[in-house]
Amino acid sequence: MVELAEMEFAVCVATFYEDLGEKLVNGAVEAFGDQGVAPTSVHTYEVPGAFELPAAAKWCAESGRFNGVACLGVVIRGETNHYDYVCAEAASGIQRVQLDTGVPCAFGVITCDTREQAEARAGGDKRDQGRNAAIAVMRMAQLRASL
Repeated sequence: MVELAEMEFAVCVATFYEDLGEKLVNGAVEAFGDQGVAPTSVHTYEVPGAFELPAAAKWCAESGRFNGVACLGVVIRGETNHYDYVCAEAASGIQRVQLDTGVPCAFGVITCDTREQAEARAGGDKRDQGRNAAIAVMRMAQLRASL
């Protein structure tokens, strides 16, 4: 199995909800560190919102620098169906990036109805979406490297 300590990872984070984005990044960075990935091997890139995550993931994946990309953000349902479009495009765009480039991309975007639900999933416990995205992208990067 390829050592995670030898790999480089990108974290793309939507900052529309800046405080929640920061919690997601903290969870991801902690998970990378727990698996032996040095802080200098985790590179964070901020984008305005979840809709922009696929483009950032694509640029990171196509750079050839990274073994995986963790995409993090929060989309909270509002009064219009804008939520549905943002969630669908973020999810399908991130999936398309990993299928087109072969670079694993994790979908660590919280999609929920309320801020309270987002806070419960943004840090510190077993539902920490940042941590879970980092774990998923590390596993996929190891799988890719082993084939």
